[in-house]
Amino acid sequence: MSKFILIGSGLAGGLLAAYLGRRGYDVDLYERRADPREGNIVGGRSINLAISTRGIHALEQIGIADEALQHAIPMRGRMIHDRSGALHFSPYDVDPKNCINSIGRGALNTTVIEAAQRYPNVRVYFNHKCTDVDLDSATAHLERTDRAVEAAVSAANPKIIPAHGDAVIGVDGAFSAVRQSMQMQINRFEYDESYLAHGYKELTIPPAPDGSWQMEKNALHIWPRKSFMMIALPNPDGSFTCTLFWEFEGPRSFATTKTDGGVRRFFDEEFPDAVPLMPTLLEDFRQNPTGSLVTIRCAPWYYKDKVTLVGDAAHAVVPFYGQGMNAAFEDCVVLDECLEEFPDNRERAFGEYFSRRKVNADALADLAIGNFIEMRDKTASKTFRAKKKLDHFLEAVLPGIYLPLYTMVTFTRIPYATAAKRARTQDAIVYTALIAIVLIIALLIFHFV
Repeated sequence: MSKFILIGSGLAGGLLAAYLGRRGYDVDLYERRADPREGNIVGGRSINLAISTRGIHALEQIGIADEALQHAIPMRGRMIHDRSGALHFSPYDVDPKNCINSIGRGALNTTVIEAAQRYPNVRVYFNHKCTDVDLDSATAHLERTDRAVEAAVSAANPKIIPAHGDAVIGVDGAFSAVRQSMQMQINRFEYDESYLAHGYKELTIPPAPDGSWQMEKNALHIWPRKSFMMIALPNPDGSFTCTLFWEFEGPRSFATTKTDGGVRRFFDEEFPDAVPLMPTLLEDFRQNPTGSLVTIRCAPWYYKDKVTLVGDAAHAVVPFYGQGMNAAFEDCVVLDECLEEFPDNRERAFGEYFSRRKVNADALADLAIGNFIEMRDKTASKTFRAKKKLDHFLEAVLPGIYLPLYTMVTFTRIPYATAAKRARTQDAIVYTALIAIVLIIALLIFHFV
């Protein structure tokens, strides 16, 4: 049976190791960080995520969905906070059972790693940083970063070691070392990296003194402010993780708001209902890093039968559709299916996986940026809320025929590209019908008046 070297034991890396282990493959999984079960979640990354149908399906296929979701909090819609403090709830779907789930990164990471380690043919090594990959020999070079190892480095105990397999899979995130090796060694490798003008900073709303949530817990809270916004997701301990998405540069931006007084004035003006709930606002703002929002596209995702990419390593997207993790988990499902379809032709399996996922990853990248504009600019408007009500009405009276874009992306497994195309067609039909109705009414009024 083939041996796979996996680089990166984040969410998708752990899950993919479990999928490959289940098929009987020999798997060595290497992670540059320390074991997350020892509390080593990387600073600056969001501590909670939204998991929905695609991600849950991937967990179900290896029997860990119930375990993973036991501490998840269902969010049934968006709670919009306007500047006056007024609240407007907008359900995600006409079916109240359809919800997204706020889930902790650390707990989910532990669940998928432990699922992989249940297979004796899967081995996990922490504190091993991939420096580069020799594509033709499927050999990864790994720098051991554990301090105890560094203190005992010698010719017999080198700091950098090779890991050889039949294939290497890069599941090592947006700034993937595996992908960088592909860029260096594959002629005409296509790569595009684009950043939003906005960055993000995480803040906290702690639990109430009795341990309860200080806002509605079964909702994703949004403070839309046209050119920027803040969101909040609930945590099992009664807290909310807030994320401010704001421009890096400009008259009002991260760059121009450095003092405690400036931060407080900004929040008092823009988020007056949130400020009383955020006793550590100033400390959080000072101490927490400001992260960048990157979209990465590349091609091809594979090299012969030796190397392929999964998740953010292949297609990092901005987080505004809540689909980055879900898409990475869906990659694992599709790669597993392709390896099953072509068990004796790994290059064809890798190629088929790429052809099935590339167009959908590109579609998701566009959808995610579009949803950022919708969330920050449109969710507070009456027109947007009317459109959502029309979507839900049409979905209710035309079940299985009319599906809103958000429903297709979040609550089905319809491929992203298909969902985007279908939504464009539906919108064209609906808008044409509305125009026709208005014209007919106008003609009738003109005729009878």
